[in-house]
Amino acid sequence: MGQDFIEEKTFNKTDFKENPLKKGGYERCTFENCDFSNSDLADIKFVECEFLNCNLSLVKLKNVIFRDIQFKDSKLLGLQFDECNAFGFLINVDNCIVNHSSFHKINLRKITFRKSQLHEVDFTACDLSSSNFDHCDLTGAIFENTNLEKADFCSSFNYSINPEINRIRRAKFSLDGIKGLLDKYDIVIEG
Repeated sequence: MGQDFIEEKTFNKTDFKENPLKKGGYERCTFENCDFSNSDLADIKFVECEFLNCNLSLVKLKNVIFRDIQFKDSKLLGLQFDECNAFGFLINVDNCIVNHSSFHKINLRKITFRKSQLHEVDFTACDLSSSNFDHCDLTGAIFENTNLEKADFCSSFNYSINPEINRIRRAKFSLDGIKGLLDKYDIVIEG
């Protein structure tokens, strides 16, 4: 049985919990107001697709291919992005809730997270060099052995990054956010 190849199609207000997305490849497709929650997207290939105002909470991502994907105004709760196919992995996240997700060991160079909530997201051992965290809430996000060189955190907040166990050379932080680099020392900063 062959897999479907869908190109330049818009899926609007589709409930993929009830009617699972067919296995195959999706190129330059738009998914708008769709509910994927708890779905199994294993082995599906997405290239140059947009997910707009979608719910992808707790979706299974085993061997999913995400190449040049835009997530906007969507829920991405509890996703294991580290189970995706790593080859060509490229996403951008705009105004999304990505809480409790994992990007463990993924190459996220030059990724942009914009106006997103990233509570307790695991960035352990990621390459986030030259990435941009634009107005993001990073409460409880985990940065360990993470490459943050040239990353921009100037407008983000609630992060805690230990400079001793992460590479932060030439990363950008605001004066207000400097506290997030000193948390481990349990010192009081006034001003």
